[in-house]
Amino acid sequence: MRTDDFDYILPEERIAQAPAEPRDSCRLLVLHRENGRIEHKHFTDIVEYLEPGDLVVVNQTRVMPARLVGKKQNTGGVSETLLLKRREDIDALGGVWECLVNPGKRLKPGAVIEYRAGGLHAPDSAPVVLTGTIVDFVDDNRGGRLVRFEAQGDHTLDEAIHEAGHVPLPPYITQYEGDPEKYQTVYAMQDEHSAAAPTAGLHFTPELIETIKAKGVQWASVELEVGIDTFRLVTEDDPTKHVIHTERYHVAPEVVEAVKATKAAGHKVIAIGTTSVRSLESAWDNQIPAAEPPVVARRFEDVEDSAAMTHKGDMVARENATTNLYL
Repeated sequence: MRTDDFDYILPEERIAQAPAEPRDSCRLLVLHRENGRIEHKHFTDIVEYLEPGDLVVVNQTRVMPARLVGKKQNTGGVSETLLLKRREDIDALGGVWECLVNPGKRLKPGAVIEYRAGGLHAPDSAPVVLTGTIVDFVDDNRGGRLVRFEAQGDHTLDEAIHEAGHVPLPPYITQYEGDPEKYQTVYAMQDEHSAAAPTAGLHFTPELIETIKAKGVQWASVELEVGIDTFRLVTEDDPTKHVIHTERYHVAPEVVEAVKATKAAGHKVIAIGTTSVRSLESAWDNQIPAAEPPVVARRFEDVEDSAAMTHKGDMVARENATTNLYL
């Protein structure tokens, strides 16, 4: 298998730059696996393919304003910073983040970046609400940095990040300037943890969810914090050599029981998008006989024992885990 096996032509004019309105009016491609027949539907038609007793599993994570655009102090050079994760092991108060910065070569330890209110389009007259000081290199200096952020004025750190930050959009969306809430699912939790949205879930509306539930379909939520690696280009010829970071996920005990009961009753478990799939796959123990289909926490290759040290029946709550899915 080679990376270029996945190459295909996608004309730029075919890439939507704004969401459909309403959300569930977008198109839905249906592939009938038994005969290969393809149908073109609308997303609201998904109800037709769900049966009473089935279980829909969604990722309820919320996207944080993880994209910061500022200027280097003293030189005025423009810099982009993408927040990856808080490094509370370095600063218990949450001021140090692991980030990707661009341009990376110019940002060495000691460099200071100023971020203004309004972020990307802020005029020079806008107040500086946040500063970031480069602390160290991470990720073999491939743009990875430890950055210590400090709020300016009367802002808290989180307030300053919201004042200056933007929701990171995929690189193929270049023109959208609309409501950032359109890039959140309608069922997103209040706490913000992800660098990108679980995009497969963006098409659900509250009305569609109620229609699905009214049909007797169950609804469950997991949380997987989508990392910025979702935007990272695969540059290796062999895709299995592509280095990708771990992601934190949480599958609650009640979701475990719902999955077990649904499978035992012979119904379908429908995971919405690859992030929901990764959460369930990472929690599934395939060493247990099929007659007893539990979802339990597992240990994972290349992850420290402390990351997923659990026993049968336990769940991993906000811990690092890896997956071998390439989707």
